[in-house]
Amino acid sequence: MSHEELMFKGAMKVVTDCANLRPGENVLIVTDPERYRSASMVAAAARAVGVEPVIVSTSPNKLDGQEPQPLVAAMMTSGKVDVLFMMVTRSIGHSRAAIEAVRRGARSLSMTKFEEEQFYRGGMLADFAAQKPQCDAMARRLGEARTARLTSAAGTDITFDLAGRTGNSHSGIVKEAGDVTALVHIEANISPNEGLSDGRVIVDGSIPNFDIGVIHQPIELIVEKGNIVSILGGAQAQTLRRILAQNEGEGIYNIAQLAVGLNPECVAFNGQFSNEHGVYGSCHIGIGTSETIGGSVRADLHFDVMLQAPTLTLDGVDVVRDGAVLV
Repeated sequence: MSHEELMFKGAMKVVTDCANLRPGENVLIVTDPERYRSASMVAAAARAVGVEPVIVSTSPNKLDGQEPQPLVAAMMTSGKVDVLFMMVTRSIGHSRAAIEAVRRGARSLSMTKFEEEQFYRGGMLADFAAQKPQCDAMARRLGEARTARLTSAAGTDITFDLAGRTGNSHSGIVKEAGDVTALVHIEANISPNEGLSDGRVIVDGSIPNFDIGVIHQPIELIVEKGNIVSILGGAQAQTLRRILAQNEGEGIYNIAQLAVGLNPECVAFNGQFSNEHGVYGSCHIGIGTSETIGGSVRADLHFDVMLQAPTLTLDGVDVVRDGAVLV
């Protein structure tokens, strides 16, 4: 099969298995010039199942987590969108517009930095339906826990307070109004209670935001009272420090999220945005905005730092051990 045929086959999986598109539904695809070709393939697949999608393309934002342009936000939050695809270069999945779209009934799929080859390689090869029970179970365990401890052989040792927070299952499938997911992640996540995370994080996997990518020299983050207070390391650490310093604002150092990657077809960090979130048995910590996932912080960005082969302990019981998933 040609590249285009393989892309279309994968796009059909996106609209049928993942988005569960139904004839006559109102579908909005938000994209930008860099992702337009991939977005057009999803649009073609949507037409093949009896849907006439609307594509809106604008310039990408400066940072992940910022709001879309006002006219785009108005379309997203109109209450007329049944299914929302966000196929952009800078994530808008943590924007208030995305929250409102979901609140008004949209099924939401974030496909940030989705590369053409991802339609038929890596994470999209997963059996999303088969993985959903594990993802749901991990989200449930996160939501039931009062405390979490994340450690790794590289030196990570950080604790979180989860009491009263709800776990989120992003299984790669949306069926009902208000469902949210991202492709190709398959992840379970939770937003820890603000101000109560403390410890040391050794980032040795990836930072898919800010064009940092796969980590070449570990980055050390010191966390006190729910905020990053120190960033140490080599050139990539310097890049992270510089970008955050240039965008100082409320909540940008907030520990926003604790997540577990659960896509068995995402086998290693490779620099692709959505792959990094789904690497099976990895954990990542989200920083910045948390109000989209059950927290209370609104920042002007959201980014993630990925850890290899971690151990995650909930209320004293391991649910991930050295990268092996035990749920």
